Amino acid sequence: MKNKIIYIAILLVTFTSCKKYFEVDNSDRETIPNLFSKIEGFRSSILGTYGLTFDYYASEFYYYPEVAGNMVDITKTGINVMKQQQDFVSDPEEEIQAVGYIWRRILTTIANANNIIEQAPEFVKNNPDHKSEIDQITAQALFIRALAHFDLCRVYAQPWNYTADAGHPGVPIVLKNPAPEDKVSRASVKDVYAQVIKDLKDAETLFGSGAPLSSYYASKKSVQALLARVYLYSEKWDDAISYAGTVIDNSALAYNSDYAAMFNNLTPGVETIFRLNGRLRTKKLGEVYSVKDATYVPADTLMSLFKDLADIRLGLFQAIPDNAGKFLTKKWTITVQFDGGTEKYEPMVLRASEMYMIRAEANLAKDRLDLAADDLKVMIGRALRMAPEDITLTDLSKEGLKKTLIQERAKEFCFEGHNFFDITRMKQNLVRGATTTSIVKRLDYPSNLFILPIPQSEIDANPGMTGNPTVNK
Repeated sequence: MKNKIIYIAILLVTFTSCKKYFEVDNSDRETIPNLFSKIEGFRSSILGTYGLTFDYYASEFYYYPEVAGNMVDITKTGINVMKQQQDFVSDPEEEIQAVGYIWRRILTTIANANNIIEQAPEFVKNNPDHKSEIDQITAQALFIRALAHFDLCRVYAQPWNYTADAGHPGVPIVLKNPAPEDKVSRASVKDVYAQVIKDLKDAETLFGSGAPLSSYYASKKSVQALLARVYLYSEKWDDAISYAGTVIDNSALAYNSDYAAMFNNLTPGVETIFRLNGRLRTKKLGEVYSVKDATYVPADTLMSLFKDLADIRLGLFQAIPDNAGKFLTKKWTITVQFDGGTEKYEPMVLRASEMYMIRAEANLAKDRLDLAADDLKVMIGRALRMAPEDITLTDLSKEGLKKTLIQERAKEFCFEGHNFFDITRMKQNLVRGATTTSIVKRLDYPSNLFILPIPQSEIDANPGMTGNPTVNK
């Protein structure tokens, strides 16, 4: 029997250390109690946990909502381009592809965050002078654990509103790394979200009023931004509006040249709230969207949304020579001078633009159409280099504003890991355009195919684990 994936906890103590999941050699490592007996152990472990978060974001997890959605076409063939996910034929036996990788990498991240959270109280008890720093590190670990549980649930469980009470199967809630003999079962989506919110609220308290180190580190603002997203997904509209508004009041948008710079210029970005540091780490994000040899390219469904040639977001696309009407994305292309030491491709996790979209969507759900329109005008105005008051929306009905919002989200967050999750949580049908090479042109909501199977190795090793209908055969 294979080792239970949930049980295995890898402790990566630096940003640059990276071993394969099943190739961990613990013989030369300090035991966990020894490691966490010194403040240096906590410092290195939180960096390692950020590194693990980067590893799952800069790979299959970030591509999945793009290839499973309707705004990206795949140009290549082979086992590593996630064609199975585009065609909705994912295999539970995919150990070294998306099904296994996403599950394993996210749970490894959770395990490392758990080590920090679990060891912190004892260390503070013995070293009270370090309490302030340990509180900040613990808050960061709580944020990462919440983000990881939320991300895992988005991939392997139906959205919150799939059932009236969100009581359908979610993912395991792992707050303490289990022993091999433990039966770890799936919690309901409702309970997973409740734990995510609890972790975030606890982190919000621990962060206090201290200034964030940088957007590469979790902060009180990133906690609040993630809470806004979680409340949006769980249709807690008032809470989503409140938290999004708090973040907006303390954030700036990227205007004019600053907009492209946050993707192209090796800088975190003016409006970035949280993104993952890619220095000296994998360059896969830059490879799959490379303008020289792209695996994923914009679909006709995406390009047809851009009606105004003045839209600054069009500056992040490049026409393909000798292929009229086809484009490449430059969102993950470096346009400033770089070398092997500075080249990096850094997944965007949270930014200010999303907060405006969240508040608009939540106000729309509350029938506050004027407020929803105001936030949409801010986003459209930024894109067209116009003042919000100069933007005219042609259809101010609820359905008209919803259509505008869906289109603006697609244009704004393309290639940032949102598309398919937006489709499922909004209970939309998946409809692809003429350029898709997928065997699936349309898939109506609801569908058992809208989630990935639980890895078969987990089911085999863990008596408490159950699979997903249809996709777990």
